[in-house]
Amino acid sequence: MNQEKRYSQMSKQELEQEIRQLREQARKAEQMGMVNEYAVLERKAVMAEAYLRNPEDYKKGEIYEIHGDPGQYFKIDYINGRFAWGYRLGGTVQQEALPISLLVNKSK
Repeated sequence: MNQEKRYSQMSKQELEQEIRQLREQARKAEQMGMVNEYAVLERKAVMAEAYLRNPEDYKKGEIYEIHGDPGQYFKIDYINGRFAWGYRLGGTVQQEALPISLLVNKSK
């Protein structure tokens, strides 16, 4: 997979195609027992998905469920690009950044 364009330069259709290709490659890696390769490809797909989201839809101080981690919630301190910076509720006091594509607004 030679990525010639940055995700920020891709159209919606290009991003969707990239995500499909990454998920397919991840599925194959998982079937072959290549756990590390699977994890890398899944992270790339999550990052590509972040570019399909509008950062303005995510608000400071709001709490979102973390996709793929049921029962875990994240409170946003600020948005920087396609990342939300903040804290996991009930977790450590260390600030972290999550791609906005991992945040699920339960009120929508």
